[in-house]
Amino acid sequence: MLKIYCSLESGPLEELNLKNLKKGAWINIIDPTPYELKVIGNLTAVEPDFLRSALDDEERSHIDVEDNSVMILTNVPVMRTNVSYDTLPLAIIISGEYIITVCLEETPVISEFNEATARTFRTFKKTRFLFQILYKSATFYLRYLRQISRLSDEVELMLRNSMKNQDILRLLELQKGLTYFNASLRSNATVLDRLLRLCNNQTTDSPLRMYEEDEDLLEDVIIENKQAREMVEMYSQILARLADTFSSIISNNQNLVMKFLAAMTIVLAIPTLISSFFGMNVAVPFAETPGAFTMISLIAFGIAGFAGYYLWRRNMF
Repeated sequence: MLKIYCSLESGPLEELNLKNLKKGAWINIIDPTPYELKVIGNLTAVEPDFLRSALDDEERSHIDVEDNSVMILTNVPVMRTNVSYDTLPLAIIISGEYIITVCLEETPVISEFNEATARTFRTFKKTRFLFQILYKSATFYLRYLRQISRLSDEVELMLRNSMKNQDILRLLELQKGLTYFNASLRSNATVLDRLLRLCNNQTTDSPLRMYEEDEDLLEDVIIENKQAREMVEMYSQILARLADTFSSIISNNQNLVMKFLAAMTIVLAIPTLISSFFGMNVAVPFAETPGAFTMISLIAFGIAGFAGYYLWRRNMF
């Protein structure tokens, strides 16, 4: 999918096509075809490798500088299900005339920049628009981390009442999402540090032109990213300890069940042993005694009851 937008001076967002492409336009490419990449590459004179960099879902965050264009590859968060989280590479390419975003899927980060929010950003202010995208990505990390925190509390309450496999699998999904977030935020932090150095050392022909208000926005992005990293590390430790705790509880519950079954086996074995002894086809005591069956039964259950009481006192039940 290929969408082209350009901010008007009055504020609204104008949608363009390839025929009337103008300077300062934002080209948003989602899951592009080879033909679309070739057309955009020819029109914008951007390196083809820049356009294809985000199409590898395992690509790590980094920055590439080539001639008069800069490619910033960052990982943005996505929510697959209510307990499944992932990250996707997003390439933001700034050339002399355009800003281009490339991603494999429609992400909530890019979706935030639309006609409804057009007055909060300008596509022709490319460096500021870049920082706004990075800032929005950091805020979505924080939003999803708060969701993970609430979900982990819900899972903990469920596991306190019942040890269902479904709840344990939900806990595993949350841990997996935090692992993805942790790796992405670390690589994003490296990108932000290098981006800060590039902006501080900008030249007259550099596509990254940073002004005073842009510096404040970049600092906010770095702060938000750092906060997200700290939250990921904290929640990862909490979930890891929670998983270890419930693993120990499950093991302990299993031991309690085994102990109970062993105690019940001992108690039930006593009447079985006595009845087997008196059921042999040989001369046995009380063979000629009237009411022998009742007496033997009482003896058997009496001994079993005494054994059960003894085991109960030893906390076997």
